[in-house]
Amino acid sequence: MSVSRSVNLSRRAFLRRSAVVGGGLVVGFTLPGCSDPSIPVERLAEDLLPNAFLQFTADGVVRFFCPRSEMGQGVTTGLTTLVAEELDYAPERMRIELASAHPDYVNPDFGAQATGGSTSIKAHWLQLRQVGADTRALLLAAASAELGVPVAELATDDGVVLAGERRIPYAALIGTAASLPMPEGSPLKSPADFRWIGRESPRLDSMPKATGTAVYGIDVDVPGMHHAVVVRSPVFGGTLARLDATAARAMPGVTDVVEIDAGVAVVARSYWEARKAAGVLDVEWVGGDTVDLSTETVRADYAAALAADDGKEAEATGDVEAALAAAAHRVEGEYWAPYLAHAPLEPMNAVVHVREDSAEVWSGTQGPGPTQGLVARHAGLDPEQVRVHQTWLGGGFGRRGTITHVTEATQISKATGRPIQLLWSREDDMRAGLYRPASLIRIRAGLDEEGRISAWEARRAGGNITPETLENVLPAVLPGAPQGMIDFAVGVADKATRDWVVDHASIEGLYEDYDLPNFAVRHVTRDHGVPLTFWRSVGHSYTAFAKETAMDELAELAGEDPVAFRVKHLQDNGRLRNVVEIAAREMEGMGSAPGRHLGFAAHGSFSTDVAEVAEVSVENGRIRVHEVLCVVDCGTAVNPDVIRAQMEGAVMFGLTAALHGSIDLEDGAVRQSNFHDYPILRMNEAPRVRVVIVDSQDAPTGVGEPGLPPIA
Repeated sequence: MSVSRSVNLSRRAFLRRSAVVGGGLVVGFTLPGCSDPSIPVERLAEDLLPNAFLQFTADGVVRFFCPRSEMGQGVTTGLTTLVAEELDYAPERMRIELASAHPDYVNPDFGAQATGGSTSIKAHWLQLRQVGADTRALLLAAASAELGVPVAELATDDGVVLAGERRIPYAALIGTAASLPMPEGSPLKSPADFRWIGRESPRLDSMPKATGTAVYGIDVDVPGMHHAVVVRSPVFGGTLARLDATAARAMPGVTDVVEIDAGVAVVARSYWEARKAAGVLDVEWVGGDTVDLSTETVRADYAAALAADDGKEAEATGDVEAALAAAAHRVEGEYWAPYLAHAPLEPMNAVVHVREDSAEVWSGTQGPGPTQGLVARHAGLDPEQVRVHQTWLGGGFGRRGTITHVTEATQISKATGRPIQLLWSREDDMRAGLYRPASLIRIRAGLDEEGRISAWEARRAGGNITPETLENVLPAVLPGAPQGMIDFAVGVADKATRDWVVDHASIEGLYEDYDLPNFAVRHVTRDHGVPLTFWRSVGHSYTAFAKETAMDELAELAGEDPVAFRVKHLQDNGRLRNVVEIAAREMEGMGSAPGRHLGFAAHGSFSTDVAEVAEVSVENGRIRVHEVLCVVDCGTAVNPDVIRAQMEGAVMFGLTAALHGSIDLEDGAVRQSNFHDYPILRMNEAPRVRVVIVDSQDAPTGVGEPGLPPIA
């Protein structure tokens, strides 16, 4: 099996070898070509690069340049399988490279080079298959030209062209192929002919992870590298009032102490020297956005906002108030979800080296393109002067989509002239990071005489992600834009989501699943200055909890089985109904042991439908989850093993939040600091997870996040 490796060229080798050839492909959307010599691909003169994704070498190596970030979700395996299927080349034989920053690697769903939103397979499903099909057609054309045999009389079989009894390796054809025009719109395989899509096969990143050869950002070491630790205000938004670095400068190994936007950076020859010196800095901070703020005051503010009937209407149909007044039975409940940290096991890190006319960055991020833009902005360079070395990610969950640590490393490198590795400690990330928004949701609902939902009103109070996302993303995607323009755009977005429109990420999942003849969703924006960003499954992580708990309460009020009650309200949502019905059959026998009970929830997110059943008991006053059944319809299962792993991981991630998770504020600062007071699910708490994947011929939908929302 070929193992994955990240491209790690020196600047000289990159400039020498990055000349590439090829053409653009168009099949209803743009397929990248390789006519742009700035594409950062290691290449020898005899190699064939038919497009930005594939490289064929004369010695028989086939490389796939993966356009999405691998953070444990199996994207390298999935995307390689797509292109390999149509190329007719076993995916396990390919060498996988992590693509650097370049427009050809944009996410078709985002229009930017970023990974997230459970979009990777969905967005590239047709694009990468077309890349493989067109490249296979090119190789067939090359064989036809060399042999004088019509293409119709040729076939392929796992990396060779078949011409009667002859078997010609792809590598033997690349010279002729380089001289031919690139085919466009070549026919794609019928699902009945798939060899690798849908096959249960080992992940392609298993071997490098098992052997320790996978390179993560934290592993990077470059000549002359120094290490930096940043001391930041304990209160969000606080500013530096006084600094005495005398003691820190006298510590062993310390070379620099510099002020940057985020705080004060201590630079030393090793991480521990920098960290020890940072501990003796004499600093004083003033002000801040969250001074005197506590979790209790946040929740009280949310409750007051809901009680004041404030906010903006997001979605509505029918007459909810009239339906509530006429309802035979009514329920009302409030559902609190706290701030949460992402807590990826690999802390935030980046290596940046800013030179006079160029810069390099090594980091595992969810956006190599924005990473390039941020470094260019803060180094005073053009994006084309910045080389991005993408590494593997030790967990993302949305956290590595906001790359302020890259900004910090860039500012330190520019100020010192040194290659800098900035490493956030666990305490840094827990106390000075970004968080899932806290949320308070109130649901009022009514049942008619037949036990059907006649009214549904959901109100959510909390912060919005979109303005903060723009504040972090715009400087990266518009590196040349003046800061005043960025501030203006962010201000407009913030004003809009407060007063004019509702940020959909704040209320997604509150109304879309069930048949609701009269419903209304409203939102009240309350921003307390706590930095917010995307967290695994975004708004669905808290709206599903509220919605599904209310559904259980309604089922109990109607005197009906909670599963049957859901089915009754899914007549217009056949896909989710099917998932619920399968789960109902598969759960037979669960919960039969004494003291065991079952919980049921279903939710659609990221175009995928999931139903989960949890077998639970209470032991010594604590909830114990013994088994979770997860039924998922995510369209075509490209690799069932990867899907199963993602559902299992989402259940564990969601159980951590449900049983343990809470970021609490005290006097404006985060109380938690590490895993001793922000625990993650331990092995002895982990339930058995049984995953049932619905057989489907539909195009693939999201997998990384949809398994999380139902579990709480």
